[in-house]
Amino acid sequence: MRRARRTTRPRLLPRWAAGAAALVWLLTLASAPSHGAQARPSAPSHDVQARPAAGATYTNPVSAGAVDTFPDPTMIRGKDGLWYAYGTQNPVMQSKGEDGERMLPILRSADMVTWEYAGEVFTPEDKPAWHDGSRLWAPEVRYAFGLYHLYYSVPGRNTVGLVTSPSPTGPWTDKGAVLPSPSGCPAGNIDQAQFTDTDGTPYLYWGSYDTICVAKLNADLTRTEGEVTQVARGRRVEGGFVVRRDDFYYLFYSDAGCCDGAYSGYQVKVGRSTSPTGPFTDDEGTDLMALTSKAGVVAGANGNRWIGPGHNAIQTDLAGQDWLAYHGIPAESPDLAPASNGTLKLTRRPMLIDRLDWIDGWPVVRAGAGPSDGPTAAPVTSWAAGGTFNTGGLKDWRAEGARTSGWSTASDPAARGYAQHTPGPSRTDAAYLLAGGRAPADLRAEADLKVTAAGGAAGLTVAYRDPGNRIVAWLDRARGALVTDVRVGGRSRGEQATPLPAGFSWGTWNNVSVEIRGRRLTAEVTGDRLRDPVALQSRALPAAAVRKGAVGAAAKGSGAAADNVGAAALYRPVTKRVAVAPPGRLLPGHSDEFDTATVPGTSTPSPWQWVRGPAAGVSMTGGALSWPTRNAELYLGDNTASVLLRDAPEGDFTVETKLRFAPDRAAQQAGLVLYENDDRWFKLVHSVLPLTNGDGAVLHVSEFGKEGERPTTTPPTAVANAPMFGGPTADTMWMRMAYHLDTEHGEHEVRASTSRDGVHWSPGGTWTLPVRGALRIGLVSHNRSGATAEFDYVRTYAAR
Repeated sequence: MRRARRTTRPRLLPRWAAGAAALVWLLTLASAPSHGAQARPSAPSHDVQARPAAGATYTNPVSAGAVDTFPDPTMIRGKDGLWYAYGTQNPVMQSKGEDGERMLPILRSADMVTWEYAGEVFTPEDKPAWHDGSRLWAPEVRYAFGLYHLYYSVPGRNTVGLVTSPSPTGPWTDKGAVLPSPSGCPAGNIDQAQFTDTDGTPYLYWGSYDTICVAKLNADLTRTEGEVTQVARGRRVEGGFVVRRDDFYYLFYSDAGCCDGAYSGYQVKVGRSTSPTGPFTDDEGTDLMALTSKAGVVAGANGNRWIGPGHNAIQTDLAGQDWLAYHGIPAESPDLAPASNGTLKLTRRPMLIDRLDWIDGWPVVRAGAGPSDGPTAAPVTSWAAGGTFNTGGLKDWRAEGARTSGWSTASDPAARGYAQHTPGPSRTDAAYLLAGGRAPADLRAEADLKVTAAGGAAGLTVAYRDPGNRIVAWLDRARGALVTDVRVGGRSRGEQATPLPAGFSWGTWNNVSVEIRGRRLTAEVTGDRLRDPVALQSRALPAAAVRKGAVGAAAKGSGAAADNVGAAALYRPVTKRVAVAPPGRLLPGHSDEFDTATVPGTSTPSPWQWVRGPAAGVSMTGGALSWPTRNAELYLGDNTASVLLRDAPEGDFTVETKLRFAPDRAAQQAGLVLYENDDRWFKLVHSVLPLTNGDGAVLHVSEFGKEGERPTTTPPTAVANAPMFGGPTADTMWMRMAYHLDTEHGEHEVRASTSRDGVHWSPGGTWTLPVRGALRIGLVSHNRSGATAEFDYVRTYAAR
């Protein structure tokens, strides 16, 4: 199957996806000086409007046109009804002639896909002195207690900072460092993420350089306190982000190398737990603290233009569909020009978004197809009915119920316009403010609500026909609860109350959402729509209550206010992953069962040939090729290891081996290789790597690497090497590399997968290299002596 032509750099999914020393360097960058721009673009109009949702599409990167790069993005929907994104300090305006960086740049959008520049958190003039000149990374934004809380990494100080503001664009108030020193986590103290549990307990996750930790935050979210728990370990594990869904907490994270241009092996993975402090396990049941690589890939390189997708956040559109916001590296332009007078060399990492599907309890981008490249259905960012009260007052709204004249509009700097009911109706009579038109029966509705008086209640009403036929989700301050009330034919079909946590901030904005699918209603309360509900409720509805109707705000008692009230047709979930085609027919002429007594490549004729061989100690034992590891390398300029090779078939193919290998020391490795020469190859091995800050612990990893020329050198001849990390290892493993020759674009494309039983496969990512010569199938066992690899067979299959 060949791939369709695209309007951007044309390389869509390969057939299998369509069918289916660093710390020192980073801290040096962290302390590099920041050079502010001489000319800053003025802030755009605040009245940007969402385009129509029907049939809308977008093309990644969504940050194009606003900034040149936007690493480590996080996103929030502001109380003004717009979306805001925040990124790592970078030279984001090189195309406009700037040499310096913007410190935590901010973007703004009405539709999540068309962004405009909205400023930065710090400038050289107002940056706090306690940063000691550090660069600032990986912002994380939340809304609580009427303030935006923006956490950010200060790698030069090995800590996390916090600023707050009533507005998503500042001005920001410095709250200092969030972590004590030492933090209690054996990791780089960066890449933080905040999460609040349903009992109101706030947590902070942070960590990099192989470990992610979590600790509770104090009540005002400014400092960690108490026990620090390690929840994930792995090679360069970092970038944690936690959400709650159903009965599980999901820890998203990235691993491998984030920022090495075309050789970035970054990808997004996930584990889940029944507790916010773990233990978290991947989709194969492996504890994220286990000393092995992990499965659970959410987004990995798929062979199109996007390399190293990672460091994610999650955002939800108005239809209830989740989206992954993350960065990716464009293959056609992976590196920025040197900045800061040539002292700063960085990888280009614009912001991408893609649909996040939840299938069988696990999240995955686009049902497993990976990052999109080309026109794709856009998020729903317009309501079927509703509005923001930012313009026009109440002219498009109608009042019903008690004290219809009590509704009016007010404003504040953060929310802009909003609706309020004064003086309030009684506790027994409700007032309603309804948007024009009807919302569908299956819907997602939401409103930002607050209750400023002790006896009041503010609500979101859906399926409204009249006061006797409606559903309301109340923030009921007198009862201290989220209360859903269903009325049909003038009679209540029952109230259901879910207590809100002690310390709940009634007098500031909180988001209430209602989803109705069939006869099931789900309601939740969050501060900021970021999938960390402090109250969650699900109930069955009587059939008569499920209908098209109006959406609006409701009030009882005193002090009710509402903003951003509306409803859209509920998204249709994707329930099946993209099918991954299994290997085709076996190609016996390119396979070997290793069932003879002769070592391959030592007799004439033989389909096998050695590079620097035969390897010392290799033998045939029990129907397997037995090959001791040796102190030899196949790495950059050190090419001393033996390689056993045979010709690959014409066209696309999959090569597989069964490997018994129990290494016990760092650097021992063995596995498959697709080899052109010593400086151009793809390699999938069971490898052992040291754990940073691990007190001598080592990791067993499925390491999928490539070596080749770096495309941004002139001429492209410099040798570079990088891995991705696949599924969990075992003493007996099955490994596959699926090869596709992209003749249209002149590229080798190779996707890796591993298995611990030969039946269930853990899919990995895809590496590419420009075609210069043919690849041969091979085996390796090297890097450090002391272990023995036993290869049971090499089987090559035609592609389906």
